Amino acid sequence: MSRAAVPGLPSRYPIGGQLPALYADDDFAQRFTAGLDTVLAPVFATLDNLPAYLDPRVTPTDFLAWLASWVGAADDQGWPVELRREAVVRAVELHRWRGTKRGLVEALQLALGVHVEMTGEGGAWWSNTAGAELPPEPAAEILVRVWPGREAQVDADRVREIVRAMCPVHTAFRVEVLPGPPTDEGR
Repeated sequence: MSRAAVPGLPSRYPIGGQLPALYADDDFAQRFTAGLDTVLAPVFATLDNLPAYLDPRVTPTDFLAWLASWVGAADDQGWPVELRREAVVRAVELHRWRGTKRGLVEALQLALGVHVEMTGEGGAWWSNTAGAELPPEPAAEILVRVWPGREAQVDADRVREIVRAMCPVHTAFRVEVLPGPPTDEGR
């Protein structure tokens, strides 16, 4: 998509109509300003629609990567456009939950459309009491189980890549890709 000169796009603010009366009947002045109107019409149209360019739900597709860079969102060109738009819309929220169980689950669901079950906390504790008891030893690792949702297959390498990016650096994890929802016998 291009926001360059658009043939036949009228200017909402024609310059010729704003010239002093002396130039209103001057053919050269009117033709000259009409040429400028042709060049400026796309600029005015873009500025008039600027809020739409900054809204990821309606922005032109070629602006999505630019908006994604503003909010640090993943913008995979291989994703469907609606999924790319959703990633930009939810980027700030996902950054807020980064490093948490909720953040990891939501990131996997958004990016891959998988169902997720997690066990283990990964050893993150806090206390607002000075001199509080030390927390118990954390589980050796967290277990992330995923099974197909939006797609028929789950790319295990892509799951590991997302988990590695979203987990705190000190957290060990293991990923299991299941063919369907876990059963009580499989736990």
